[in-house]
Amino acid sequence: MSTSPVKGFVALLRMPYWLMTGGLSLLTAFAITKGMLAPEQMVLIFLSMAFITSAGFAINDFFDRESDAVIKPKRPIPSGALTLKQVIVISSVLFAVGLIMAYLISWLGFAIIAIDSVLLLFYSYLVKRKSGFAANILVGILTGTAFMYGGAAVIAAGAAFSEVMLVTLSLYPIAFGTIGGNVLRDILSLEGDTKVGYPTLPQKIGSIGAAKVGALFFMLTGLLAPLPYFIGKIAKYVGFANVTGFSIFYLPFILMWSVLLIYSSIRLATAASTIQNVRKYERVVTMSMILLPLALIVEAIVGILL
Repeated sequence: MSTSPVKGFVALLRMPYWLMTGGLSLLTAFAITKGMLAPEQMVLIFLSMAFITSAGFAINDFFDRESDAVIKPKRPIPSGALTLKQVIVISSVLFAVGLIMAYLISWLGFAIIAIDSVLLLFYSYLVKRKSGFAANILVGILTGTAFMYGGAAVIAAGAAFSEVMLVTLSLYPIAFGTIGGNVLRDILSLEGDTKVGYPTLPQKIGSIGAAKVGALFFMLTGLLAPLPYFIGKIAKYVGFANVTGFSIFYLPFILMWSVLLIYSSIRLATAASTIQNVRKYERVVTMSMILLPLALIVEAIVGILL
């Protein structure tokens, strides 16, 4: 079953997830600054978060090596592509490089990345094995820090702290959708998780109850995703006159996404919680996520043009 070390290394990195972490951080900074970022800033923002993400996946594979041998035998360690020592070295280097890059951005960015690194280790070593739902929550928290990290880079470039923090905090509830998605994926992987003893939410409350929990998080995400547009108006009402938030051009794509999330949550909560239905709406939510980066890109580009 052994494959080449190069293929194992590439598989270990999980590079598609770079778009969810490094990509979201960069797009957040891009949208707040309306595209006014230096090339070196963009590289540091994207790669520092991306490397920490890959480091987290690598250390997770290390701790999951026994369960992966049962349910995911093609992963780099059980397939024999990489040794345990190689995985530890790769993860350590990625953590170190990511932290150094974050330090080059700002102390605030370094602090966020450092906390992420500790949480990733905590998740892999303990949380995933003790409580699947707590692991889902923690993954959502980590996803949300991508917005905070993008904001930290903007503050380092001279933007007002209060405005940037309020905008990034208004983006944070979007991470609730990650929690819902992970709950649904736990339903789909229930048989394999049962084999290796992962205490996921579907095992504790059943697939029907878990589908409703996932639906709740999708509903919250759908309702709160437009908040970055309204945050400026809310801030002015409570006395923060310098906070503008996102423009109305952020809304078209994000409202489309909200509608799809709310519809999916209603269907998950009311329709039969069969594997087919769960898989269907998990795919709808996953595919519709492209609307979030599109909304951020439009916000930035329109800001440049206007």
